[in-house]
Amino acid sequence: MRSGRPGPAPPGSGNGTMDRSLPEVHRSIGVPGRGRWVGRFLAFAGPGYLISVGYMDPGNWATDIAGGSRFGYTLLAVILLSNLMAILLQALSVRLGVATGRDLAQACRENYSKPVNLGLWIACEAAIIACDLAEVIGTAIALQLLFGIPLIAGAIITALDAFLLLLLMNRGFRFLEAFVITLLLVIALCFAFQIVAAAPPVAAVLRGFVPSPEIVTNPEMLYLAIGIIGATVMPHNLYLHSSIVQTRAYPETEAGRRNAIRWATVDSTIALMLALFINAAILIVAASTFHKAGHTDVTEIGEAFRLLSPLLGLGVASTLFALALLASGLNSTVTATLAGQIVMEGFLKLRIPAWSRRLLTRGIAIVPVVVVTAIYGDKGTSHLLLLSQVILSMQLPFAVIPLLRFVSDKRQMGVFVISTWVKTLAWLVTGVIVALNVKLLADTALR
Repeated sequence: MRSGRPGPAPPGSGNGTMDRSLPEVHRSIGVPGRGRWVGRFLAFAGPGYLISVGYMDPGNWATDIAGGSRFGYTLLAVILLSNLMAILLQALSVRLGVATGRDLAQACRENYSKPVNLGLWIACEAAIIACDLAEVIGTAIALQLLFGIPLIAGAIITALDAFLLLLLMNRGFRFLEAFVITLLLVIALCFAFQIVAAAPPVAAVLRGFVPSPEIVTNPEMLYLAIGIIGATVMPHNLYLHSSIVQTRAYPETEAGRRNAIRWATVDSTIALMLALFINAAILIVAASTFHKAGHTDVTEIGEAFRLLSPLLGLGVASTLFALALLASGLNSTVTATLAGQIVMEGFLKLRIPAWSRRLLTRGIAIVPVVVVTAIYGDKGTSHLLLLSQVILSMQLPFAVIPLLRFVSDKRQMGVFVISTWVKTLAWLVTGVIVALNVKLLADTALR
């Protein structure tokens, strides 16, 4: 295995900007060297919220609604566990990007053979397509619910968002971050209102955060639990975070990098706590409305939309639900496009225009949605949405294991190598993910 470079290539060395992750915005945002901590915190605030988008995309909605309606508050423990996993893994992704000046895809390219890199690239592309599939379905459903646009037409319309990222990036990376944060606030406010309207019993909600053995012993519950993990811990987010943290122009010294790791980790942790609130809110609303009323088979977003207002007794509840779904789909489009660019450039050193890359990925995702909808109707898309999240979970080890190997390697990380207890905890998390995936495959094969 070839050893990786210990830090970012200085300007003008090697291949210049081609060596940098997302070269068009690399180190484009200034960081104050002195002053109050608030200034430094705000300078690093942003990338974590772009990452958090992947933890509350339309795929999460399907698994959270299905889990809440079918099993009440029980799977809240899985949402909490997966969020804690996400906080740890994203912190390691930040560390890799800041300490080495390389994103995860670049690190893989520099350290693994071409066949291994090709396999990892294919696995990551599959995860991005699965994520994009969820975005197409979620956005198309939101357009249908809000404006009455047929599902197939809505799926085709989503191809137009290929140009959204291009428009935002032309305004600057900070503008893109502000756009994403604004939509996140819309989602959070919509669900805060619904939580208040649903008035769930606090004691039952708190019990739901305590893990139950039934989660593992019940095959149907386990399938949904793995879907929640797949929908929450996104493999492409690990590539994305290790790249966009480098948009900050922190001092390229040991102290500068150490501060960058600290503040970027704080940023992602706060943002992921917002994701925890939204994911838990979706499940709690489903449990306190659908499960409580005896509607234990609600798995489709459209069905949830139709039932929400009558059960809560508020006409605006369903509209807010659909509005939040549309905001989620638009946000996910931005981050998936960025991740696709990072993965292609990092693994293959291949640069193509962002709009063409986006059209290609979105086109691949649209085809199965149109075909399944035409054959099976709206119900088929809900099964496709749940399946996409399980596929994402299956791809996790192919991103997590390389990440852990790199951040554990002192030759690459230098003084920023992770400690023994963090390494042990991270490998334990990886072991849990792999074990759950193996059990899911075994259960699926025996069905």
